[in-house]
Amino acid sequence: MKIEFSASQPSDVRLIARVVNQGDDLTDLDAALADGAKAARFAGRAGQVFEGFVIDDGALRRIALTGAGESNSSDRRLHVERAGAALMAKYLRSGETEMVVDLGHADLSGEEAAAVLLGLRLRAWSHEKYRTTLAKEKRITLEKVTVVGSPDGTEAAWETAAAIATGTEFTRTLVAEPANVVYPASFVAMCEDAFKGTGAELIVLDEADMEKLGMGALLGVGQGSERESRILAIRWNGGAKDEKPMVFVGKGVTFDTGGISLKPPGGMEDMKWDMGGAGAVAGGMLAVVGRKAKANVIGVVGLVENMPDGKAQRPGDVVTTMNGQTVEVINTDAEGRLVLCDALHWAQEEFAPERIVDFATLTGAMIIALGNEHGGLFSNDDSLAENLTAAGKTSGDKLWRMPIGPAYDKLIDSPIADIKNVGPRPAGSITAAQFLHRFIKKGTKWAHCDIAGMVWADKPGHSWDKGATGFGARLIDQFVKENVEK
Repeated sequence: MKIEFSASQPSDVRLIARVVNQGDDLTDLDAALADGAKAARFAGRAGQVFEGFVIDDGALRRIALTGAGESNSSDRRLHVERAGAALMAKYLRSGETEMVVDLGHADLSGEEAAAVLLGLRLRAWSHEKYRTTLAKEKRITLEKVTVVGSPDGTEAAWETAAAIATGTEFTRTLVAEPANVVYPASFVAMCEDAFKGTGAELIVLDEADMEKLGMGALLGVGQGSERESRILAIRWNGGAKDEKPMVFVGKGVTFDTGGISLKPPGGMEDMKWDMGGAGAVAGGMLAVVGRKAKANVIGVVGLVENMPDGKAQRPGDVVTTMNGQTVEVINTDAEGRLVLCDALHWAQEEFAPERIVDFATLTGAMIIALGNEHGGLFSNDDSLAENLTAAGKTSGDKLWRMPIGPAYDKLIDSPIADIKNVGPRPAGSITAAQFLHRFIKKGTKWAHCDIAGMVWADKPGHSWDKGATGFGARLIDQFVKENVEK
C-alpha cells in the first residue's frame, strides 16, 4: 500500500475520508451528509464508518467518516489505529484505486496520526498470490492513500510506524506461506533477503554445527524430515558496546504432523503456522532493525520440520539436550519444547543475556484456557512479566500471566531420564512452561509467551483479515522501545 503526504487535497480523487472523534460536531459538513450520518447513528465510535455521496464542483464525491473514539480515552492510540483499519477494510476491494485521508479534524498528535496510517496499512495486507481465479469484484483495487491535514510530527512518526508495519507484514507472510514454501532453509533465505543491507548480522547453524554442540533435543524433532533443521540468530547492535543484549527466541516448527504421535488429519493443514513464534521473532527484529533502535537485541529461531518417516524419533526415546539434561520423549507431538530447550540454552551460552523471552505456538491447552484474546505469559521474574504485559496492552498484542512453580515440576519428572516432555492432561500449558524453565540459567530473567491461539484468525480482526495476524512482532518492538532502548 502506497502512502503519500500532500499539502492540499488532490482534485481528481473521488474517495475522501475524514477521521472523526466520538461526539464531534459535524455541522461543517454538507447538510445532507451530516443528516445522513445522524440517521445512520454514526457517533464516531472507534472503528465505526459512515459513507455518503455529495456533488462537489459538478463531480460526485464518495465521502467516508471513520470513528476514532473518545479523544481522552486511555486506549486512544489503538482506537485511532482502528479508525484507519476500518477504512481500509471497507474500501480495499471497493473498486476505488486511491483514497484521500483527511487527518485535520480529530485533534490528533503526530504519533496518533501515524497510528491511523498504521491501521490502514496493516489492514491492507493480504496473502493472495496463489488465488489465480479470484473474481474481479473480490480483488484488491485500492493502491494509494494520500494524506492531507496531517499534524506536526506525523511524517517522522510514520517512518517509525512504517518499520513496525514492515516487520508485522513479514511475520504474516512467513506464517501464511505453505510448508512447501517455508521450511527451515527457505525461512533462513527469506530472512537473509529481508535483512540485506540493514546492518543486522545473521548467524546460521546447520545440522553438523548443532550435532557438535550436542543439540540432541532439537535434532531429534527434525530427524524424520528430508528438510534439514537450522538455527538462525539475527543480531542488532544498536546500543552501547558493553551493554548485554536482549534476546528473543522463537519456536519454528515449519510443519508439524505430530511425528509418530500423528495428529488427526482434520485441520492438520493449519500446522504450517506452528512456526508462528519464529515468525514473530523474525518480524519483531525486522521492525527493531528497520527503525534503527538504540539497543542491542538478538532474535534466535529454532527451525525444524516434524515428520513421521522411518528415521523419526519414537515415543519412549531418550534424547540428550545441549545442557546435558536427558529427556524421555513420551509424545513426539510435544516437539516445540524440545526445539526451544536447545535454542534457549544455546542463546544463553552464546550471548549471555540478562533477559530472555521466548515465543511459541506451544500448546493447544493455551487456546482452551485463553481462547483467541490473549497469549499466555509465564515468567520467573515479576518485573519482566509486568513490562511484557504493558507492552502487549500498548501494542495490541495482549498477554495474560499464568502461574509456574516447583509444585508443577513433579508432573514432568521421568522415571528413566531427567525429565519427560509431557505431563498429565491437567495444567498442560503450565507443565510445558515448567519444562522450558529447567533450561534457564540461574539469575537469568526469563519469560515464555505461548501464542498458540493468536498467530492465526478464522475471521477478520481490527487490523487483520482472516488468516495470519502477525501477533508478537509489534509486542517485541514495543517491549524493546519501552524497556531496552536508552
